[in-house]
Amino acid sequence: MPFRLHIRTTSYSASGLLQLDPATLTLPHEQEAAGFARQWLQGEEQFTVQTSGSTGAPKPIALSRVHMQASARLTLEALGLDSGDPALLCMNPAYIGGKMMVVRAIEGALPLYLLPPSANPFPELLALGVQPLFTALVPLQLQAILADAQSLRLLQDMKAVIIGGAPVSPALEEALQQVKAPLYSTYGMTETVSHIALRRLNGPQRQEYFVALPQIGLETDERGCLRISGPVTPKPVQTNDVVELLDSRRFRWLGRADNIINSGGIKVQAERVEAETQRCLASLGLSRRLLAGPLPDEQLGQKVALLLEGDRLESSVEKGLLRCLSNALPPYWAPKQILYVARLVESANGKIMRHASWQQL
Repeated sequence: MPFRLHIRTTSYSASGLLQLDPATLTLPHEQEAAGFARQWLQGEEQFTVQTSGSTGAPKPIALSRVHMQASARLTLEALGLDSGDPALLCMNPAYIGGKMMVVRAIEGALPLYLLPPSANPFPELLALGVQPLFTALVPLQLQAILADAQSLRLLQDMKAVIIGGAPVSPALEEALQQVKAPLYSTYGMTETVSHIALRRLNGPQRQEYFVALPQIGLETDERGCLRISGPVTPKPVQTNDVVELLDSRRFRWLGRADNIINSGGIKVQAERVEAETQRCLASLGLSRRLLAGPLPDEQLGQKVALLLEGDRLESSVEKGLLRCLSNALPPYWAPKQILYVARLVESANGKIMRHASWQQL
């Protein structure tokens, strides 16, 4: 089955896209997706993609067609997707996650349905009478889908769903056990042409670690940070991601080296504090977006603090949370203070911007 791009009630074949002027489309995400698909179908060999800015200043990165094709092929094979399987693009097509959905659809001959990025795009699918078998979501979209019975039914019948853009919280991961469709957390970045490893989140095949796609090489440097090689990149990519490398294909992601808090000589990984905080909040019947980070301290140099989104917790709840964290975390890792902001700062594609969020204080 040949590739087709479905935009609202109009379906474009490859030849139709080549003749289409994307500027005639109404919405920015339609123009972006159709414009990129047109460039790909015209055979362009290099594409400039902007990083999200979630781990540093946004910057343009040049990616080659051959590496993007290799990434798409590896994902299609790993997920068992077949020609004709309908796919859904409901994230920002200006960034690598959205662009690679277009590449996978073209290279795999998947009909691609385009919807505007929103908290829950599935009601529009219901109106169109479409059941996609493959999509990519961010955790916030997944939470909204789980809360809507009709949307959840669409999710249940999918063949594969990949989830990226932010870590999946422990509470959300537990909620995903009601879903029978295979759900995968992704690990990757713009420099590696989206994900290079997957972690099954639900069902009997649920995993606690990421598994690299075939042909992807994994190593660590002296800091314990992951180095990636393979057909998706012209040279090895050295990351700042601290991992526990289990073998040549499996690893546990621990956090970023630049998010380590040095508290009195004790190195505290912010992401582990965040994950344990989510678990403790869930045990108290609560769910919040949050960050862990350092605050200046005269004795320790830095002390561990939490930044919670939303209203201040009641004093008794705060005490219960801190007590839970003292029991759950290694000695001297527990936060010393909880701070609040109305909303954490997000990038254009919905990723939490750590530095900018703390700067609100």
